[in-house]
Amino acid sequence: MVFITALGVILLAIILFAKYQRKMALAKLKNQLIENWGSLKLEKYQPFNLIEKYFRNNIHQKKAYQIISDRVASDLDLDDVFSYIDRTSSRIGQQFLYYKLRTINDKASLAKLDSLSQLFTNPVLRMDCQMELSKLSDREGYDLESLINDEHPPKPQNMWLAYVASFAAITIVIIAIFKPIFILGLIPILILNWLTHYKNKLNIDLYVNGVVQLKKSLKVARTLASFPEIKTFYTEFIFFEKIKSFDRKIKFIGFEKDLGNEISGVGWTLTELIKIFFNLEYIVFYSFIESVSIERESIDKLFCFIGEVDSAISVASLKASGDPICTPEFSSNNLFSAEKMVHPLIESCVVNSVELKGKSMLLTGSNMSGKTTFIRTVAINALLAQTLNICFANRFVSPFFKIYTSIRITDDLLDDTSYYLEEVNTIKKLIEASEGSLPCLFILDEIFKGTNTIERISGGKAILSYLNKPIHTVFVSTHDIELTELLQDDNYDLYHFTEQVTNFDLDFDHKLKKGPLKTRNAIKILELHDYPNEIIEEARRVKARNFTISSSDIKALDK
Repeated sequence: MVFITALGVILLAIILFAKYQRKMALAKLKNQLIENWGSLKLEKYQPFNLIEKYFRNNIHQKKAYQIISDRVASDLDLDDVFSYIDRTSSRIGQQFLYYKLRTINDKASLAKLDSLSQLFTNPVLRMDCQMELSKLSDREGYDLESLINDEHPPKPQNMWLAYVASFAAITIVIIAIFKPIFILGLIPILILNWLTHYKNKLNIDLYVNGVVQLKKSLKVARTLASFPEIKTFYTEFIFFEKIKSFDRKIKFIGFEKDLGNEISGVGWTLTELIKIFFNLEYIVFYSFIESVSIERESIDKLFCFIGEVDSAISVASLKASGDPICTPEFSSNNLFSAEKMVHPLIESCVVNSVELKGKSMLLTGSNMSGKTTFIRTVAINALLAQTLNICFANRFVSPFFKIYTSIRITDDLLDDTSYYLEEVNTIKKLIEASEGSLPCLFILDEIFKGTNTIERISGGKAILSYLNKPIHTVFVSTHDIELTELLQDDNYDLYHFTEQVTNFDLDFDHKLKKGPLKTRNAIKILELHDYPNEIIEEARRVKARNFTISSSDIKALDK
């Protein structure tokens, strides 16, 4: 009796300690969420191979206004931009936010995301939702996406054998109650079922994390949907009932992982024997896969619901960061206007403003003056305007663009593609896009710098004139001052960046200025870096000969 009492006290103490630990963990999580509101995530490592899976595989791509290509993503450092704006609490939310960043849909979806994000200025609602979403923060949370988009194994043609073997095992057990000798008949059936069971374990292992996440996600989504403020944004939750139709299969497939976490090895062994004996896991697994294949759309709606709520909270947190953030306005008359625009990744970024009324921009500037950063800033803000309905500016007005870039071109040694040919192929895609009927934003940096000066300028001029159709907007940066003379009559406004030169340094203010560049600094930079005087003097003598290319030179070449 004393032993039983002592055992009961020990078990009670273990239960109370476990509850206390859970309570303390929840309190710690809550404090972290409060302290981190409006701030960057504490975690630094971002597994983009997992984060981008939903974007790569989702079933909505054909309906999108534009899918942002890998070329544009690389040119704009979108992975770094994503890491800065990502304030999500769940892995589903993280995958969904990345998908949103690289998928331009319609203005209605932007308005919905903006209105939803405004809900989470309410700290009580926000905290309740973040606490729920944090239940999906395990690394395995990335695996729900595989249930939606992966190719699932087909039901085996000999599936009927599994049903026969299972039925035979049940029948023999019943008969053996009355005639024990029949228990021997279980031996061949047990061997067959054992082989079938463990052959299928590989399939189970591939899906078990996704199944567990589906079960957890369903519970979290139901809680989120119970909040009246959130419920008003969604007309129906039919996907709950459709997924619930195979809820028992979900619990059965995910039971083994829960069992391993909470019950001893003895309990696992007994459960495993029952599964093998009656071939249960094999039969239920393929029935589950069939249900998943039928209800992919419902699981995807569950995923998008959770992801949309988490992304809206992330946007609300970003707006609370103290960064200059505004809601964009979309013009119908090819007006582009940005007031005090900044690059989100540059600390203490110098603000710049620009307004183009039915025109494009030709941007010249000295080395290191900020030309490439500025046109990248324009593109990033245009993209964020059309994907998350936010801009890093005091005010941002633009058409609803398709966005194309040619900034970061490199030799592709594996494909034996030269720099120039790689750039030719990239710009060809911009030319093809310009022939469509929808407004496009074209961002180009140092066009055709992989070829000689005369052909670079003449080819660049022809392409930039071709791209600059009335419905499009082009931002191009260049060292080639000659282009300012060639393009100023082709509906391009001229801007430049410059610097102040002292005896020992170059001082860049990174402020955008109207008009063409009138100074150059390449030789000065060589001097400041202690190049031999002989090189500096020779360079200046050559420069004094005034090697330039004028518009008349280009026209002469054309003839």
